[in-house]
Amino acid sequence: MLRFATHKGETAFTSFSNLIYFSFSSAMKLEVNPLPHPYWPRNLELQHYVPNDYPVWQILAFFFSVSGVPLIVTWLAARSPSSTAAPLGIWRSLAICWFAMCGFIHGVVEGWFSLFHMEIPEDQSFLSQLWKEYAKADSRYIIADNFTVCMETITAFVWGPLSLWTVLAFLSNQPHRFVLQLVVSLGQLYGDVLYFYTEYREGFSHGEMWHPIYFWFYFVFMNALWIIIPFILIMDAWKHLSTCQRTIDASKSKKH
Repeated sequence: MLRFATHKGETAFTSFSNLIYFSFSSAMKLEVNPLPHPYWPRNLELQHYVPNDYPVWQILAFFFSVSGVPLIVTWLAARSPSSTAAPLGIWRSLAICWFAMCGFIHGVVEGWFSLFHMEIPEDQSFLSQLWKEYAKADSRYIIADNFTVCMETITAFVWGPLSLWTVLAFLSNQPHRFVLQLVVSLGQLYGDVLYFYTEYREGFSHGEMWHPIYFWFYFVFMNALWIIIPFILIMDAWKHLSTCQRTIDASKSKKH
């Protein structure tokens, strides 16, 4: 009888312990349960995600407004007779403005991602919220994907400074300006092709396919600029460098 009572007490104690354990476990699961998020795939878990508190229109308006500042400053510098022997043409001025904008976006915006990619899901600073908004098109930016971090780090700390150097080289008419244009444009084109191709290889699984804003505007259009424009600038640099080499070859043949 005593043994039965002891066994019954042990069973009750075990049941009570299990009840406490499961209650505590459930509470812990509720505590760490991630908030709903707008990213793909839909089963993606983001333990420390904090939704943006800026509306989308403010994020985009501020970003495009600030990005326009280096464009305006560079345009005025390129069209001013005091910056070079003569004002640069419209086409060349636009090309220099492109590199100025690249220097800003690569160095500041993408540089932020390179440095703070681990904190972005929970951070509420403006640039982090900008990346959280863009990540609706490509969630690799919210999960700190290895390829994305490596690519953006190279872009920020190599192509960013070289873009600004290219601007200065054209404004001061330096002889290596087209070499810089070729190198920077080739690096941008290569990185963007890899960016698209790696996502294609993963079945476009990090965003909502065919969405008019997130897929076509954020993912396709915004990134396609870094394929189309660098390709044109590569051809332009090729033409100028080939002309220079042709002139040198012709002068050498005359001497002989």
